[in-house]
Amino acid sequence: MKDRLRMTKKIGIIASLTSILLATSATASDFPSSMKLGTASQGGTYFIYGSGVAKLIQEKLNISTSAEVSGGPIQNLALVEAGQIDLGLTSTGPAQQSVEGKNPLMPGSQLPNLRVLFPMYQSAFQMASLTSSGISTLEQLNGRTMGVGPKAGTTATYLPSILQEVGINVTPRFGGAGDQAGQLQDGMIDSLGLAAGIPVTAFTQVEAQNAITPLGFSDAQVKSLTDAFPSLSPMTIKAGTYKGQGQDIQTVSMWNFVVANKQMSNDLAYAITKTILESNDEMMQVHRAAAESLAKNMLFNGVLPIHPGAAKYYREIGVDVCCEVE
Repeated sequence: MKDRLRMTKKIGIIASLTSILLATSATASDFPSSMKLGTASQGGTYFIYGSGVAKLIQEKLNISTSAEVSGGPIQNLALVEAGQIDLGLTSTGPAQQSVEGKNPLMPGSQLPNLRVLFPMYQSAFQMASLTSSGISTLEQLNGRTMGVGPKAGTTATYLPSILQEVGINVTPRFGGAGDQAGQLQDGMIDSLGLAAGIPVTAFTQVEAQNAITPLGFSDAQVKSLTDAFPSLSPMTIKAGTYKGQGQDIQTVSMWNFVVANKQMSNDLAYAITKTILESNDEMMQVHRAAAESLAKNMLFNGVLPIHPGAAKYYREIGVDVCCEVE
């Protein structure tokens, strides 16, 4: 009798495992064989972080995923909306601009197909000049040139206006972050400003050969900027982040998120969200900005609706989210 009971339990366990494996196989079989993820220019945090996301999806979900160089957050939103890429990295400012119908690549469209999957990190607006230039304050940038990354990127879209808000007018120069790091070293531009995770690769690239002077805002300027731009948050870049930084620097930031088209299946959106958020240690090895890639930071979204598949994951782990859609 006992042998029969043991045999019955074994059969039950085997049946349960078989059903789980079959369900997983059925779901995975519905996944695409390949995907494209829009990042930004090489040399910035977006490209590094996005490459890490693509690698994890490929390794853990068996979907060949490529991290594509793009014009950054604004272009990524337009490309995801149009179905030309599967995933895109973006930030709260361009997202707000887009839902208001002000995306310059799709003017008049409110981009109704965008859905958020998970939070990335804060993009701090970081600025620096070569120490040899003698520039040590923001005020000394008045009338000078500043590299601001790709033309459709977050930095190029917002930093000149942010500086203008506090009375500083720069002449923007556009290009890839890596290229502009070289231009700063060669004296072709007076300064470099980038909205990126801390530390931004382009700055560490420059300071490997030349001393740089990181620049920041005063407390009063930060207050003025967060009042003028609701998508901005105050942020501190800790002393020692860069070699030439002897003290804390005050700046402003925007939160970044990964978005998909609403046509993405719920199962795939769930699997991607779960995979990335539960692989934080591995993402931290890609870039330390991933320390903020936590489910609880979905509360900083408040702009775009959440994909139902991603929302399922947040409900499972007990995280309240904003802007959920059914």
